[in-house]
Amino acid sequence: MITFLSGGTGTPKLLRGMQKIMDRHEIAVIVNTAEDIWISGNHISPDVDTVMYLFAGILNTDTWWGVRNDTFISHDEFVRLGFDEYIAVGDRDRAVHMARADMLRNGMRLTNITKILCERYGVREIVLPMADTEVTTQVRTDLGLIHFQEYWIRAKGQIEIQEVVRSYDQPPVATEEALAAIEASDAVVIGPSNPVTSILPILSCDGITQALRDKRVIAVSPFIGNAPVSGPAAALMKAAGFEPSSIGTFNCYGGLTDVFIQDIRDTVEVSDATRFDTLMVDEERSIALAQEVLRLAGTR
Repeated sequence: MITFLSGGTGTPKLLRGMQKIMDRHEIAVIVNTAEDIWISGNHISPDVDTVMYLFAGILNTDTWWGVRNDTFISHDEFVRLGFDEYIAVGDRDRAVHMARADMLRNGMRLTNITKILCERYGVREIVLPMADTEVTTQVRTDLGLIHFQEYWIRAKGQIEIQEVVRSYDQPPVATEEALAAIEASDAVVIGPSNPVTSILPILSCDGITQALRDKRVIAVSPFIGNAPVSGPAAALMKAAGFEPSSIGTFNCYGGLTDVFIQDIRDTVEVSDATRFDTLMVDEERSIALAQEVLRLAGTR
């Protein structure tokens, strides 16, 4: 088995290839939940849903979020009624958020909720939230502290940020299920997701880094040169005190990696890094990178 640490865009592109060449029961994914947010009374877990929808075969891979061919009748009506729903939520997507919110209000663990939802979508892979308690990534701006989703969706990443802040009522602890998945794995892959807002929250959960030190860890950089393949990773890396590049990503992971993968076009040099084409613009290239990662993991 291989366990992946994932956010919501880069790593799912790698997982798209992995599910084509691996036994799908041998894939486990520990997913960032620090971008979760309550909107219109419902609970959005964007990274969990992206991974779940991918494995269910219904992900909108044009945007890498939401359900393919979804409608937005309820969202349009919310806005017409004057509600500030700044995230455009599709109708089928909203049903998942409503179901999750109802189960959370009834005291269920997020891990168990995710298991139920995955079962109902026919997902064969193991999808695990990083923690069952609430963790929120905020950014400090001239407007004060705002939720990451407000920065990225409402403000479109166009405001300057000075600091990245993780907030919680109790320090996050990795679930027993997440730690068991790592323990059962032949290798752990840190996917090419945003290092600061997708991967560091997972690594910050008590128990994760300790478990990783006994495993072969492969990391894929989300940067080519000084620019991320997608998303606001550069600004967030700077705000968190890291160089926005592959070397910054390598340093961000604090010596956890046994193998570090860079893109063949990357002009930044990381000592002893392995290079492949990491620009997964289609399924064929996702599969090609997945095959190389499996080879490095020692399972091929």
